[in-house]
Amino acid sequence: MLLSELDERERRFKLALRAGIPVLLLTFLVFYSLFVQEGSFEFTLTNSFLIAGIVFITIYFNYFLIEMSVKETIIDNTTQSFNEKAFIDRLHVYQPKTLILLVVNNLFTINDNYSAEKVDVLLYTIIHKLNETLTQYGIHTPLIGRRYGAEFLIALDREGHDVKEIFEKFISENKIINDIEVDYIFSAATHTGKNIEQVLAQLKDILNSEEESKTKQNIVKPAEELDKTEKSIIDALQKKQFQISFRPLENTQTEKTEMYELVSKLVSAEQQEILPRVYLPIINRLGLGIEYDISLVEHIIKILPLIDETISFTFNLSPFSLRNKHFQEKFFSLLETYDIQASRLIIQLYERKTHHDLSGYFQTLSTFRTKGIRICIDNFGSSNASMEYMKHFKFDMVQFDRDFVSNLHDHTTHAMLSSLITMSKNLQILTVAKWVDTEEQKKELTTLGISYVQGYGIGKPLDEQKLIQKYN
Repeated sequence: MLLSELDERERRFKLALRAGIPVLLLTFLVFYSLFVQEGSFEFTLTNSFLIAGIVFITIYFNYFLIEMSVKETIIDNTTQSFNEKAFIDRLHVYQPKTLILLVVNNLFTINDNYSAEKVDVLLYTIIHKLNETLTQYGIHTPLIGRRYGAEFLIALDREGHDVKEIFEKFISENKIINDIEVDYIFSAATHTGKNIEQVLAQLKDILNSEEESKTKQNIVKPAEELDKTEKSIIDALQKKQFQISFRPLENTQTEKTEMYELVSKLVSAEQQEILPRVYLPIINRLGLGIEYDISLVEHIIKILPLIDETISFTFNLSPFSLRNKHFQEKFFSLLETYDIQASRLIIQLYERKTHHDLSGYFQTLSTFRTKGIRICIDNFGSSNASMEYMKHFKFDMVQFDRDFVSNLHDHTTHAMLSSLITMSKNLQILTVAKWVDTEEQKKELTTLGISYVQGYGIGKPLDEQKLIQKYN
């Protein structure tokens, strides 16, 4: 049985005692005054009302407490584990050595293919199987809670390699539950200290960063390291410590570099690189996403006057920033201040899910388009969202997903890429193939009619200083 279920039983038993003892005492006092003190009991109208009042008060009081008990339950109704509030309340007393965030990574797909009842049973089973695994390792009263959706919180009085071993064993043994394939990912923090809520937020940041990477790993890190990383990111953003690499895009017809794709990193005070997949989840959680994009755009615009006017920059911006009025005003103000030809800026969009308000979103993109800024879909062909956008908005450029180039030898992939290039040409949209590493790839892509190619087979990325030296 889960610790949460034991705690809930104890809580309800105490509540029953609190409800029953006063009522029993009240009943005893009333009957004592009627039978003992009076010597005899007469069934009069007054006594009848008195007995009826006692019965009503007893029933109402118990019903009220039962209803309050249900509303204030510490149990998550689906999994029978602790709900998030109860879990966090107990953490302050429990003071665990390790906090774990376990996520069912494919819950969205599961919800689409199974009934709500089956999904609930699946989540219930996952929690109880996890409890069994922990018991096998001698952890008999683990603190397990459900955050929301398929995010589970676990607190253990154990640390080190044991934790990773336990959860990797659980994952390997429970990949299929009730004939449903389950994809898990987890992160853990050791030596959690007092700021538990911050640690939980940082664990989610780790999972978000792993979700963006090609190879997901289950990570266990000291809480102090997570805190240090967060402070380094905030400090780098405040000081605008960007490190940008410029990847050349070569025109397949002229064989000249006409564009550069920008990849940005932050640099800590210790001069260490911080990758976007690490800092973006933290920046977004702290509400600094718009500040980051404004600082990045300002940095990019300041570089443009130092290089040839024929060169354009393509770079990624958050759709949330693009939709923000303050960001738009600042963006357009920077263009006027530095007198930049807007068409030299190409904004990349990469969204895996279609935006819920497409008409409003396209109106936002049109605001940038009317200023002369070009719009590009990044990783085109990797999601349904990009194809849906193509139906409703005239994009200037598309960058194909890297899998099209790496699997170019595959007949199906080759045919799909060929059809996408033809479609783009018919719509007068420029096409870009990235991760081109060989001369054979370049020749085949040129034959297919691709507009631009980029990769180590075309040219190595330049840092900011070398880029400026090249053109100035």
